[in-house]
Formats: sequence, C-alpha cells, structure tokens
Amino acid sequence: MAEKKSKEQKEQNKDFKYIVRLANTDIDGNKIAVYGLMQIKGIGYRAAEILLTAANIPKTKKVGEFTDEEIEKLKNILNNPGEYMPGWAVNRQRDIYTGKNLHLIGSDWDLSVKNDIDLMKKIRSYKGIRHERGLPVRGQRTRSNGRVGLTVGVTKKKEVKT
Repeated sequence: MAEKKSKEQKEQNKDFKYIVRLANTDIDGNKIAVYGLMQIKGIGYRAAEILLTAANIPKTKKVGEFTDEEIEKLKNILNNPGEYMPGWAVNRQRDIYTGKNLHLIGSDWDLSVKNDIDLMKKIRSYKGIRHERGLPVRGQRTRSNGRVGLTVGVTKKKEVKT
C-alpha cells in the first residue's frame, strides 16, 4: 500500500513546479494560489481572487500544480490586470496622467508612488512638505511617538544662576 502511494507521489512531483515566475516575481510553488499571487507587489487578497476567477483557476489550488496553459493565462492577465478587474478594485483609480482606471504591479507600482510623492513635493502640498521633512504624513501625533535618536523622556531646561 505504501509503495503505491510513493509511486503516485513521485508521478505527481514530476509535474510539480517548486518556483513559478510571474510578473518578474518568483512565487513559491507550495503556496495556495491566492496567497502565492499576493507575493507580487500591488496584488492583495481580493485582487488575487478576481484575477484567478478571470483565469478560471480554483483559488485553493497550489501554485506548483498549475499547468503550463494556466501559467500562460495568468501571464497574459497580469500584463494588464485592470481590464479584468472592476473599477472599485483597481489600485489606481482615475490616473492623474491618463484618466483611466489602472492596476499597477511590481516596479510600475513603486515608480508611480515615487512620482506621486515627488509631485506633492513639487506643488508644495501639506503632505509633500511632511514627506520632505520626514514627519508623519497622515495626521499622527508627534509629541510622544515617532521619536528618533537617543533622547527618551522629557528633558528639563537647566536653571541659570545669576
């Protein structure tokens, strides 16, 4: 009985891919499809579910078990994921430059975030100034948190004797 199982497992392991390359990212073949796609920068859980549905791949299937056809389908979908996603699910709604709904992944996402921050700095918006100074951008308090350096606690001024 054990011999049959080991032969079946060896046959399954022949087709198993331990690393799958999608969108310039190496994905662990032992991960479930949804969590494997989440390793790609710019794709979260919900986006991964939508893209797998568009490719007709079950979300519980392991990435290493994908056939070559399924990998090609995913590659084609990941070239322009915004076409397969509804407008509310994309990560760049009404892009500043094109006016279209885009979903950026990988290095495109990094570059767009950097360009957005540079634009805020250039137009001297409040958020841009906070980015320049290295201070919290989203309204956090700075009195007690976000301190950098050796000083801890409150320092009192020294009294000067006259």
